[in-house]
Amino acid sequence: MNAVEIEEAVSDLALQPFDPAEFTFRFLAAFSARDTTLKRLRKGDSNQSDVPGGVLWRGNIHLAAAPAGEVGTTLAALRASPRTAAQKAKFILATDGETVEAEDLIGGDVIACAYADLPRHFATFLPLAGISTVKEIKNNPIDVKATGRLNKLYVELLKDNPDWATEERRHALNQFMARLIFCFFAEDTGIFRENQFTATITRMSHAGHGSGDEQWGNTHDVLTEMFRAMDTPVTHDGNLDPRHRIAAAIRPYADVFPYVNGGLFTGATDGPRFSRTARAYLLRAGELDWKEINPDIFGSMIQAVADDGERGELGMHYTSVPNILKVLNPLFLDDLRGSLAAAGDSRQRLRNLRKRLGSIRVFDPACGSGNFLVIAYKEMRAIEAAIVAKLGGEDSLKLADRRSVIPLSNFYGIEIKGFAAEIARLALLIAEFQADCLYLSQQEARAMVLPLHKTGQITVGNALRLDWLEVCPPVRAATGAEHDLGGPTGRLTLDASGIETVVEGETYICGNPPYKGFTYQNTEQKADLEHLLSGRLSSFKSLDYVAAWFVKGRDYILNQAGSLAFVTTNSICQGEVVPNLWPILLADGFRISFAHTSFKWRNLASNNAGVTVAIVGLTKSRVGSAWLYDDVQAGQTQARAVEAISPYLVAGQSRIVIGRPLPEQGKARMLWGNKPTDGGNLILDETERHGMLTTFPEAARFIRPFLGSAEFIRGAQRYCLWIEDEDVTAAEAIPAIATRLEAVRNFRAASVAASTRPAAAYPHRFRQIQETAKRSTIIVASVSSEGRPYLPVDLLQGSAIISNLAFALYDAPLWTMALIASRLHLVWIATVCGKLKTDFRYSNTLGWNTFPVPRLTEQDKADLTRTAENILLAREAHFPATIADLYDPEAMPDDLRRAHDENDEVLERIYIGRRFRNDTERLEKLFDLYTKMTANQPKPKKGKKAA
Repeated sequence: MNAVEIEEAVSDLALQPFDPAEFTFRFLAAFSARDTTLKRLRKGDSNQSDVPGGVLWRGNIHLAAAPAGEVGTTLAALRASPRTAAQKAKFILATDGETVEAEDLIGGDVIACAYADLPRHFATFLPLAGISTVKEIKNNPIDVKATGRLNKLYVELLKDNPDWATEERRHALNQFMARLIFCFFAEDTGIFRENQFTATITRMSHAGHGSGDEQWGNTHDVLTEMFRAMDTPVTHDGNLDPRHRIAAAIRPYADVFPYVNGGLFTGATDGPRFSRTARAYLLRAGELDWKEINPDIFGSMIQAVADDGERGELGMHYTSVPNILKVLNPLFLDDLRGSLAAAGDSRQRLRNLRKRLGSIRVFDPACGSGNFLVIAYKEMRAIEAAIVAKLGGEDSLKLADRRSVIPLSNFYGIEIKGFAAEIARLALLIAEFQADCLYLSQQEARAMVLPLHKTGQITVGNALRLDWLEVCPPVRAATGAEHDLGGPTGRLTLDASGIETVVEGETYICGNPPYKGFTYQNTEQKADLEHLLSGRLSSFKSLDYVAAWFVKGRDYILNQAGSLAFVTTNSICQGEVVPNLWPILLADGFRISFAHTSFKWRNLASNNAGVTVAIVGLTKSRVGSAWLYDDVQAGQTQARAVEAISPYLVAGQSRIVIGRPLPEQGKARMLWGNKPTDGGNLILDETERHGMLTTFPEAARFIRPFLGSAEFIRGAQRYCLWIEDEDVTAAEAIPAIATRLEAVRNFRAASVAASTRPAAAYPHRFRQIQETAKRSTIIVASVSSEGRPYLPVDLLQGSAIISNLAFALYDAPLWTMALIASRLHLVWIATVCGKLKTDFRYSNTLGWNTFPVPRLTEQDKADLTRTAENILLAREAHFPATIADLYDPEAMPDDLRRAHDENDEVLERIYIGRRFRNDTERLEKLFDLYTKMTANQPKPKKGKKAA
């Protein structure tokens, strides 16, 4: 179930007669509890409650139906129950059908409300359905409720009007829905008379009946007529004049509606048909109190209504305001607030700052339903209100000076989905009206809102194919006057003497573009990257889709004032992407102005762990420090002013890391494992090995353990045939081996790869042999889970063969393992090698060979050898636990954790004489050493792919 479905289920529950015996189970069912879970709770098999009438769902909630008037007493009993803590309940709830009391035991929220108001608090309990929640949703459930009702209406209209579902007419349906939303909002905020829109539909339309044309009633005719009125002026030459309404023959019931226009009702000549059900859904939507709508929340939720593929996640598409501000604050809002503080009480400086506000343009080239634009507008209006207050407040200013100088036409966007673009434009209009009500007065806001002036300039299309300079043309100055279909708005840019002045424009590009790795890109997206980057990069296929927005954004601000900042998958700041992409992004004097290191970007999606992202700001301005932001703990962000930020999002002018064919002197050589290219014929599982040895015991000399990353991490057993050239005759004398070698020969001879076919001449050997150990092998996983606190590495004795799915150091000193098993090495690999999906991706040339290690004394090596031995001994104490078992972050044995901690202690003291405070400090030291280590190496060429 999604958030909208849960809200509807809770609303239905609150409308039903209260049944003490059934309430607890119906409540759990509303939050997606499975039938099997409910059956077990009913039978008592899994119900551990010790409170009369109680139900305890382990790990979730302890709730009870209370006797009349004893809700508080019952809640106290739930709270005091030892079972509540023992079963790790997140919530407690008690109700007698009249009142409800509940408590979030994790977050601390307390609910006390009438039973009928329980749906208003449904969002508090969303974690029961595996859905993360945010403060704004809990405090304003109207957004979810409105989304649900509009979705029902939209789906019903598509069913009633299949021709409107076509590509040709879908835009008209989307615009029709945007008009409905505006009218619902207008009648609840005083733009129209109270309930005027819904009441007119109720009074003038009738539901359909029967079949044929009569089944549709006349709802679509009534709506079309009202929308025509809103598109027809009531003035002529600036004076009230009914001539246009008379000429258009507007019906009297529609003629009472004001002229709205502003593009929203242009061409309002048709509407979809309404069945009896669709009309009912329309009226139910009108019953809501739309003045409480939050445009930044509601807009992103309603985005899924018109998208057939996203409707299953209805109500989930919400990006929290704090996350959006992580982009907007350091991009330009913090600078504006700093200028406000610096202006003090200087009227001239305050006026100049207000002029600057009027010249700033915000451009989101992947704007969706306009979240970033709406939040930017609201924050800028708050800054402007603070300026007005310092100038003496609203009452001391003329009306023209009190009106905002921030035009919606300064907010630009590109969105590929038409309905989202419609909602973005509408959300900006709603945000402006709400801001006018807040900072002026509701009366003045109502007086100014109609006719609608020009709203945000949202272009529908593919942002990577459009010319951004045409969507948001360069500007050198703002005149301060805005003209639109409704006439001048009266917004002027004035200096102290009241004379219009020229203000240089600034453009800030922001947003959360789509990110998709090459594997997940569809044909059109791959073509987009090729169209934009072919000829500019030697290799663009390894890039995430989001990289294209950085390239286009950087090109856009190359010759005009402004900066950009995008939310991005952190893959563009890791691995081989960095030497490929960043020389282009940092050309022509560009630099990273700020960055927010990796954090989880969450939404309301069920079981959504949050994608790991970073935020990167680019500018060509050389003024000021760069700012580096880190999430140090939940809800806490640390900001540091630094001289520069590298593409790896580390403080300092570090060089881009380029893979090296060999490690620096003193470090052991790391090699890929051995690649069979054999069609599976040289590889044996445990059953195949046992069968061969049972029949041919003499084959034992040719069978050796075969390990890749999966085998040594999970303890799986695989083997391979390993035959030296001088032993071929003896091996072929064993029929089971001879059959396999013949299969290898045939497989290689038939290969489509020209380089493989010659290997058919020696089927007894692996296709690519690197090296084998004489005494021991240190094995390193090529891909491993990011959840483990250390990289998987192990010491193997004897004759094991390492596959091409792992790396090996043969007969290397044991202190080498101490380096690889350290936290220092993990953060280096995570940064410079990047990830495969969410897993660490190891590289010998890019990760091991470049890893900076100080000169080690013999004592250092002895100390590290000891700590590596202690790690191995701690593992051995837990035999037969596998690497996967031992390094489960939730179950890592204490003695093994202590052994690793000692290893980190010894190694980090070698680096800086003490433990590092955090990973940020680790990386900064490593990059400092890397810069010194490579000081005399040539810089990478622009766009050159790393070796």
